[in-house]
Amino acid sequence: MIRTFDIMLKDIHQILIDRQTFLFLLIMPVAFTFLFGYASGGFSSGSSDSRLPVGYITRDDSWFSQEMHELLADSEVIRLQEFPANKLDEMDKLIANEKLAAGIIIPERYGADFLKGKPIKITLIADNSATSTTTVKSAILSTLIRLDSAAQTANIMEQMIGNRTPFDYIFEETLSAWETPLIRISKIESSAIDPEVNETLAYISPGMMLQFAIAGLMTCAQIIVNERKSRSLQRLFTTATRRIHILAGHYLAILGIIFSQFTLLILFGTFALKVNYLRNPPATFLVAFASALCIAALGLLIGVVSKNEDQAVVFSLIPMFVFSGIGGAWMPLEFTSPTFQKIGHISPIAWAMDGFENIASRGLEFNSVLIPVAALLGYATAFFILAAWRFQVSQEH
Repeated sequence: MIRTFDIMLKDIHQILIDRQTFLFLLIMPVAFTFLFGYASGGFSSGSSDSRLPVGYITRDDSWFSQEMHELLADSEVIRLQEFPANKLDEMDKLIANEKLAAGIIIPERYGADFLKGKPIKITLIADNSATSTTTVKSAILSTLIRLDSAAQTANIMEQMIGNRTPFDYIFEETLSAWETPLIRISKIESSAIDPEVNETLAYISPGMMLQFAIAGLMTCAQIIVNERKSRSLQRLFTTATRRIHILAGHYLAILGIIFSQFTLLILFGTFALKVNYLRNPPATFLVAFASALCIAALGLLIGVVSKNEDQAVVFSLIPMFVFSGIGGAWMPLEFTSPTFQKIGHISPIAWAMDGFENIASRGLEFNSVLIPVAALLGYATAFFILAAWRFQVSQEH
């Protein structure tokens, strides 16, 4: 066992003095997390208004037109941008340049004529071929329906009970009733999920962390390759050190480096990116440790199989791209077909992503990571057995 720890410490020292170690294990994951985060809007403040901008000109100052303006201004679909009556040309130009989705013009005496039931129309300036025009028309139509319903209700009630109740009061009460419908759909969220957690970064952060952990294996694998090239491995066989101890020493070194990387990036994601890794620390670090066991075993296999440094680089990059691509490190598997989701879980990255997302993003409990952890341990065992078998065969020849 002493020889095992000696080999482990020797490997860790060689790995840490190589500049590529920090490049692939720390710098690249952080850089690509910021890159993908900004590209997908993960760092946006969330205060931007996504409603369709619509120009608004009114030539009627009646209280009815003011009510309609307030309803349109409160719309969840359109955002009013008001213009003076003499700025019609400016509004037309913005619509033509697609700076505005449409323009609304309220004519004179619109409120008075509307309440009297006279046929008077508002003017809508828009491109009928644009898909946004239909959305704007629907928003305006729903507002007019509300106003018409309130006006008719107020007229009927005034006729029934006379002038004891003012028209304006009944009209306002009817409009208010629209705000409290009989049936309301409520979205219930898990209390375990912090509303301040950035869901985008909660997905990107573990994806980049896992991807570059595999990329960083090239440095670890090259140490085993160089050990054979320098014939120090052959000299080690002449000592009392058993082959399993040699493998264990290399494996523990890679495991220590990968798990340390995960720990640092989890802490970085928690405090700098507001990813909720520490909502359940035991579950998060169990997934991290199982992922490190799996990736370290893969690194050991790459080092044993590679015959030279170039092969170590290629054999590290190919699993990185394949496992990351199909395993959901670049795009959530939930957005793909059920068939691709099943194929994606051939990759150990998919199981690691499931584990991290179950805690940091989905707000699930400790039991939710047990299946992903079991899958990762299965991959770790398979990779280690293959590495041990290949190491034994290569030495016999």
